[in-house]
Amino acid sequence: MAEISRIAGVLVVGKGLRGARMNEIVKVGKEKLVGEIIRLKGDTAFIQVYEDTSGLFVGEPIERTGESLVVELGPGLLGQAFDGIQRPLDVIRDRVGPFITRGVDIPALDPEKKWEFRPTVKVGDKVKLGSVIGEVQETPSIPHRVMVPPNIIGKTEFDKEDFEKTFTVVDIKEGSYTVHDTIAVIKDDETGKEYEIRMAHKWPVRVPRPVLRKELPTIPLQTGQRILDTLFPIALGGNAGLPGGFGTGKTVTEQTLAKYARVDVVVYIGCGERGNEMTEVLTEFPELEDPTRPGEPLMNRTILVVNTSNMPVAAREASIYTGITLAEYYRDMGYNVLLLADSTSRWAEALRELSSRLEEMPGEEGYPTYLSSRLAAFYERTGRVRTLSNQEGSVTAVGAVSPQGGDYSEPVTQATLRVVGAFWALDSNLARRRHYPAINWLKSYTLYYPLIEKWYKENVNELWSERRTWISEVLQKEAELEEIVQLIGPDALQEMERVMLEIGRIIRIGYLQQNAFHPVDADCSLHKQFVMMDTIYKFYEEIRRAVEEEILEADEIPTLPQVERIMRLKEEPEDKVDAVAQDILNSLKQELSKRREAV
Repeated sequence: MAEISRIAGVLVVGKGLRGARMNEIVKVGKEKLVGEIIRLKGDTAFIQVYEDTSGLFVGEPIERTGESLVVELGPGLLGQAFDGIQRPLDVIRDRVGPFITRGVDIPALDPEKKWEFRPTVKVGDKVKLGSVIGEVQETPSIPHRVMVPPNIIGKTEFDKEDFEKTFTVVDIKEGSYTVHDTIAVIKDDETGKEYEIRMAHKWPVRVPRPVLRKELPTIPLQTGQRILDTLFPIALGGNAGLPGGFGTGKTVTEQTLAKYARVDVVVYIGCGERGNEMTEVLTEFPELEDPTRPGEPLMNRTILVVNTSNMPVAAREASIYTGITLAEYYRDMGYNVLLLADSTSRWAEALRELSSRLEEMPGEEGYPTYLSSRLAAFYERTGRVRTLSNQEGSVTAVGAVSPQGGDYSEPVTQATLRVVGAFWALDSNLARRRHYPAINWLKSYTLYYPLIEKWYKENVNELWSERRTWISEVLQKEAELEEIVQLIGPDALQEMERVMLEIGRIIRIGYLQQNAFHPVDADCSLHKQFVMMDTIYKFYEEIRRAVEEEILEADEIPTLPQVERIMRLKEEPEDKVDAVAQDILNSLKQELSKRREAV
């Protein structure tokens, strides 16, 4: 009989488990706490327990389940909040109370709720693994596409031949059914074996869901944040790291992305964050109106995976995989999914704690030597893909990183740097100056722009790249001039250098800085971003000529009424921004013409 032989925090060592396999789920102790086998040695198994182990005793039984850690996938996921191993928090609160008690075993999807299933195939049709066979209107804006589960043939690792395998629809139903009712029967054309299909199926979280192929990331993810969309864009299917010290706005930035990013589904993972922050998310998100779908709540296309810092570290480690598997599921339906992980540093700390309890050889700062490979494997599951049903879908991941003391040389930030395509470095100095988003334009970068540059030129404006490059150069030049000013004062600067300083200030405050609480400025379209960039550029050209003609001095620029109007251009509605921008430039030209005539 399998029983506990040693307990070390969340790590339980069991003996008598010969024949068990890696990553198998077991029930530990009399209360049947959920645990996962993470190492095997003979008949001894090392188990990470996803619940509080206080009160366990040596000698208590361990029960095998024969299954890996899985999530249940089907209608009813959207709008829900789960813990790290997909237990529904709302249901736990109603049945058990405000705290998750040990041994709670509640299904992720309501087994009694009926959904209206509409088939998209008929008897006799040919289908393949991953084919869409029907739809359920899960929320008003998101039809849930019911697919042939890829693992219906009993495999999670596939050959090319598996995707060519055809099945014939033997029976298909229509009407109201629960997620566990049989809604279709298909027959393998080669073997004649029949398979029953239900609206829900299970998938192991540590195994990526299969796709036909990955596509190049050539379409940008529109975030509504000017500094990201303009200077450091990320492609659909890309990944970005968001590092920053305490109080720099990691959580606020990720929540802003959840609200305004142009995606179909959002999966937000609160991994090891403080309880008050997650409470704010759980109370705020259900009240928010979806800015991309007026009149609908944001939760209609959002899934929350909640694992606060006082929850067991093992569940924190699992929550990342739970979240990415849910994201892959909606990607397979042909949706664009945004995965927000806040934060991967807390996940890495869980790895470190488990590694130390396993007595593994520590790496830098005590983190396990496999930290980089685990991070890379997580981000590798993102991408813009061609799904098994021959649709296009994507998972885009943004992982927050919490380096201690804002030290970007620490292992988690460096490991993230090596694998992500965009790096959005938050700056504590900008945060203290109330500059939001506090993303440092001199430390951040993106590798995606060469791939998506053509899209910007074709869909926004052919001058987009020129204006973007000019803004970047001005910000670089301004930083250099600021250093000179701090060393020897502004008197050492030439007239055109003072102009450059003033233009840099306009870009910083009037363009890059956004007000997350302003009804208009919180979200900015690409068209409006270009109009603002183009206005600042044309303003600079007019000012430069006037200074060269000596009809205007650099010190006079802040007093021009057009400067204040450019600063407030970001608050103009989308339908008025073109006219206002043109009026600003016209009034400037008239002012300078009067000066030329006076001379």
